[in-house]
Amino acid sequence: MKLTSRTRKNCYVIGLLAIVSIFLFLGFAIASSEGGHAATTDRGKDLLWRTMNFVLLAGVLIYLLRKPIVQALESKRRQIKDQLTDLERQRREAEERISEYNEKLARLDREVEKIIAEYGRQGEALKAKIIEEAKVAAQKLQEQARKEIEREFQEAKQRLRAEIAEGAVHMAEELIKKHITDEDQERLIEQYLTKVVATSW
Repeated sequence: MKLTSRTRKNCYVIGLLAIVSIFLFLGFAIASSEGGHAATTDRGKDLLWRTMNFVLLAGVLIYLLRKPIVQALESKRRQIKDQLTDLERQRREAEERISEYNEKLARLDREVEKIIAEYGRQGEALKAKIIEEAKVAAQKLQEQARKEIEREFQEAKQRLRAEIAEGAVHMAEELIKKHITDEDQERLIEQYLTKVVATSW
């Protein structure tokens, strides 16, 4: 709270009166305790002059130094006020920064959760893709195996037919050899030659 000039003057006067009263009281108390009227008067005068000198010196010093003291006190008050204002500003800034950091941390937590969820979805999608590719590969392998079995079956079937045909021809030759006589062979040769000659003409 800033004091007005009149209030300050009143404070100085009251202070001076209080100081003079205290010194006078102390002076008389000391003089009366030492006894003797003559000694008391001399000492009282001496104390009075000293007190007046002190009060005068104090008054002059207060008068001369009051402006610098008031200015120094006012400067100190402004400095403390500025420091308090600065500290309050720093406190608000720190609270704002803490609030920003808390928001950033909250956003970061949400981002981490999103990233984890996204990786989870990507993992599930990759898993489904791998399973699908494995199914397709298994189907291709089954188809290849079926075709290979079919081809081998056809080859085996053809080999079997060839073996059966070869065996049948061999058996027929054996049967013919057993059942055809030399006369039958001559007759068959003549019939064959007759047919060849007939077709040639």
